[in-house]
Amino acid sequence: MSRQIFHKTLTIDGVDIFYREAGDRKNPSLLLLHGFPSSSVMFKNFMTMLSDRFHLVAPDYPGFGFSAFPDKNSFSYTFENMAVYIHRFTEELGLNSFTIYLHDYGCPIGLRLCVDHPDKIEGLIIQNGNAYREGIGPEWDETLDYWEHPTEEKKQKVSAFLSEEGTKMQYTAGLPDELLDRVSPEGWILDWERMSRPGNVEMQFELNCDYRKNMELFPVFQHYFRTHQPRTLVIWGKHDAFFSVKEAPCYKRDLNDVQVHILDGGHKALETNFDEVVKLVEEFMALK
Repeated sequence: MSRQIFHKTLTIDGVDIFYREAGDRKNPSLLLLHGFPSSSVMFKNFMTMLSDRFHLVAPDYPGFGFSAFPDKNSFSYTFENMAVYIHRFTEELGLNSFTIYLHDYGCPIGLRLCVDHPDKIEGLIIQNGNAYREGIGPEWDETLDYWEHPTEEKKQKVSAFLSEEGTKMQYTAGLPDELLDRVSPEGWILDWERMSRPGNVEMQFELNCDYRKNMELFPVFQHYFRTHQPRTLVIWGKHDAFFSVKEAPCYKRDLNDVQVHILDGGHKALETNFDEVVKLVEEFMALK
């Protein structure tokens, strides 16, 4: 069985969406949705490992990775619109049913697909992705304050993560020293190169401010869990510096068929805990 990854582009309403695809379409499909500030590149090794048994598709959102970066005057950079484009992407690709892997920004984007198109969802894999208020810890206080009472001074402070060092910290923040050598530099270097395109930092800041709308939808996401009861695997790196590990057990409130695994890793668990994540996903998919 081939483990080759193919690199393709689909044009959705005039916007080129780059994506990686691997595996036989006859096998169960996994839609892989990346987080900030990454792209489908975060799933390359994961796709290679699983492509002999599954069909895997990993798109880059508009403005991320190798997808087009349309001018914000012609494209709305909101999580709602990202979800619209990813849904259109699945339609164009003929991806009619799939298990969805949600990480970071991919969680609110993907959960919108779940809410709007529950018939397409065979299962959820949530890896350090937010759907409960418990995940928003004190590290969010300054951002929440800026959203409620914005000033230019506060903006300069809360936007500091949109920098080369801030991009690297998405991978390394919170990690104990013994885990740092598991983090490859290619990821954050590529992320920062893409973010360095003219206007991209400004777009990323506006999109980050739109995250408050995701928080408003947490009750909607939780209602989806209770109503549709998708099979769910929750994987959480306990050293995550952005989403509190207190969120991980919250999924048990609303889901009956849910596994929760706390790993000795960070926000980017595919970097720090690759073997564990692959094994958990393999076992979860085998139970279908």
